[in-house]
Amino acid sequence: MNNPVVIIGSGLAGYAVARELRKLDSEKPILMLSADHGGFYSKPMLSNALSTGKTPDSIINGDATQMSAQLKISIRPYCRIIAIDQTNKTVISVNEEKIHYDSLVLALGADQIHLPLSGNGTDKIYTINDLDDYKHFRNALEVKKRVSIIGAGLIGCEFANDLATAGYQVNVIDISAQPLGRLLPPEAGEFLQRKLEAVGVVFHLNASTQSVNQIQDYFRLSFADGKTVDCDLVLSSVGLRPRTQLAASAGIAVNRGIVVDRLLRTSSDRIYALGDCAEVDGKVLPFVMPITHAARALAATLSGNPTPVQYPAMPVLVKTPACPIVVSPPDFSIKGNWQVETSDEGVKALYRDETGNLLGFALLGAAVKEKSNLTPQLPPILK
Repeated sequence: MNNPVVIIGSGLAGYAVARELRKLDSEKPILMLSADHGGFYSKPMLSNALSTGKTPDSIINGDATQMSAQLKISIRPYCRIIAIDQTNKTVISVNEEKIHYDSLVLALGADQIHLPLSGNGTDKIYTINDLDDYKHFRNALEVKKRVSIIGAGLIGCEFANDLATAGYQVNVIDISAQPLGRLLPPEAGEFLQRKLEAVGVVFHLNASTQSVNQIQDYFRLSFADGKTVDCDLVLSSVGLRPRTQLAASAGIAVNRGIVVDRLLRTSSDRIYALGDCAEVDGKVLPFVMPITHAARALAATLSGNPTPVQYPAMPVLVKTPACPIVVSPPDFSIKGNWQVETSDEGVKALYRDETGNLLGFALLGAAVKEKSNLTPQLPPILK
């Protein structure tokens, strides 16, 4: 019997590869190994589930049994892989089971970054990286009202908007001078801040959280400047770190992510990687659209048609209904400048190089309607 294509990971990347591969080959055996329940759901939906009326259980589109039948693949829930034996083309589970593969796909995702904070409350800080994390958070929310979010990036702002809209008292703390500091020019960041403040979000910017202490039934966050904020729950959302440990321990090249070429090949024969764990041609792109493009290319390659991944311009929708945002982050290594137009209704920010070529944009409020006109002017990310 032929050994299967083994996919480690049941997130969007793992399921996207399985789905695309099954479209091209109805017979090839595919085995998905999941460290958790293996159900399929859209992780981006977690950050706006409250305001959209979604319960954690309703977010799941299909459990492992349903997805196995739908895609005609084998799925092994709660099968955590701890080692890769390249010589024998096997992966080894935590129970020491050896599972053979023909080709191996690493769709491992990323971990939430944990800040080195002091205080007796640090082990009570929530992070949300999967549906199980979100279930714990939602359960805790039922009897709480004040939430502090460490991190004013994309996910932090989305959760802040969602929680404030649902009636929670929300404080957002960030070391930057503005929300979405890595994606928006100052004028756009200020516009977003005003819109989120209008729905009740309180920002503490240029603020470095030093400690989190539990005092009876609440928490106190202390900042480097001596100021404090009290709350009932603390959510940390300061960024993601690609999961590279499994690959590195097998001798596979890693950098910021698992290093792959345009065919999504790692440094090891017949082992591939995509999604949040992968560094494709030097780029780590933790968004949905890059996964979609990578999955299609990798499925073709696994079917015998080597296909380099191509990334067109892929604007990102930020789910902050109080301030609609579409952003296409430019490559800031290319010298250029933001050209910003502001009004009461929105902000249009275009990043152009020194010869006037459009490299990226940030559209807020009413300006989001210009996305379709501007996107075709952008260069591809990888061509």
